[in-house]
Amino acid sequence: MPTPESRFPALQNCLYLNHAAVAPWPQVTADAVQAFAAENARQGTLNYPHWLTVEQALREQARELLNAPAAGDIALVKNTSEGLSFVAYGLDWKAGDNVVGIRQEFPSNRYVWQSLASQGVEFRQLDLREYPDDPETALLALCDSRTRLLSISAVQYTNGLRMDLAKIGAFCRAKGILLCVDAIQQIGAIPFDVQQVQADFVVADGHKWMLGPEGLALFYVRREVLESLRLTQYGWHMAEGLTDYTMEDYQPALDARRFECGSPNMLGIHALHASLGVLLEIGMDAVWEQLSARVQYLLDGLQALPDMEILNDTRIQRRSGIVTFRSRRAANEALFKRLQTQGIFCAIRGGGIRLSPHFYTPFAQLQQVLDVLKTSH
Repeated sequence: MPTPESRFPALQNCLYLNHAAVAPWPQVTADAVQAFAAENARQGTLNYPHWLTVEQALREQARELLNAPAAGDIALVKNTSEGLSFVAYGLDWKAGDNVVGIRQEFPSNRYVWQSLASQGVEFRQLDLREYPDDPETALLALCDSRTRLLSISAVQYTNGLRMDLAKIGAFCRAKGILLCVDAIQQIGAIPFDVQQVQADFVVADGHKWMLGPEGLALFYVRREVLESLRLTQYGWHMAEGLTDYTMEDYQPALDARRFECGSPNMLGIHALHASLGVLLEIGMDAVWEQLSARVQYLLDGLQALPDMEILNDTRIQRRSGIVTFRSRRAANEALFKRLQTQGIFCAIRGGGIRLSPHFYTPFAQLQQVLDVLKTSH
């Protein structure tokens, strides 16, 4: 039976607690990329029909991961920012419309909505620091009759705050407000059900908790709102009947493939297909159960260190794969440098040190981190 170290080679080289940024690949992903590269070098696209079967298999994996009604509801796009831009510049805005979101979001989920100001669209932002107990109620209170869209991250990238998407989704659906979810910090770590959430748009890049490559993201569009997005990119791959290169009059694909204007990222497709295979083989419920146990281990260990202050909301329903803390005695930069010198890979985010293990991170490595913190002043 393969050992964790053989399945996840990064375990042999460092203490990797930065999956909320860019994850190391599983060995099967590296193998898939190497095999694809070797095959391409040896015979070019001779086996392209098989590559297409891998692409279709990835689309089905994405459907399963999101519990989407159909694989055709998900486009394979370049990154989260591109998916958000498809929404922002696909909707038919009118001056006086507004978008509601959160001030502490990652830039990709702020800049794109701020850019709509030139069209007379207001971007209303909730300051999470002012509503620590029930941010959803405060967020929804910003909505009014001119709110066209609410855009939110499923999990906040700084302190790992998990939002009550079901509550937000039910409100938006009842009020006729479109819901756009940046799920990059949830998908691959915590089970995600797009139908339960009632989201209209979901986008997530594959390079974090999905353990995949940069440059390939999942973009879900609810079938009922597909036609509401004006196309902003055009090319051969987004057309219905895409293999008929001689047709003079084209029709956009009848599903989310209409947002894939050009040649697919076959290298990335092979990589993400291998990575999602790891997660789905284990099952997302089991992945979250194992990851949650590791988060609990870190929280317990940090709570036992009087010099450390946890910055997370530690309520069970608010947890994710992220643990953020700071020292009461040392500056974040100094503590971060100390961790780096001990081979611990993490990040400075949200006013503290952000740790983000995954389901496979050994508890012994988590204890090593706590031991380093115990001696850091």
